[in-house]
Amino acid sequence: MITYTAKYSKLPSGYLGQLVEWPEVITEGGDLEECRNMLRDALKEMMMAYEQIGKEIPLGNALIEQLPVEVGHVGQAARSC
Repeated sequence: MITYTAKYSKLPSGYLGQLVEWPEVITEGGDLEECRNMLRDALKEMMMAYEQIGKEIPLGNALIEQLPVEVGHVGQAARSC
């Protein structure tokens, strides 16, 4: 079993879904559930395509971490560079 990390971004038309470890697997859906289902389908299709051409499937299991930063400090750092 391989686990991939999905990233969802809100769009005016719905959601964009993409795999962090395999950025070529990307899709859109009208709502989050539709996008999630379409992303699963896109992943299955990409895995089959890679297997057919003998290309190695990217490993999953990425560690995702949120890094908090104070917004006031971001602008100060950018101006001092």
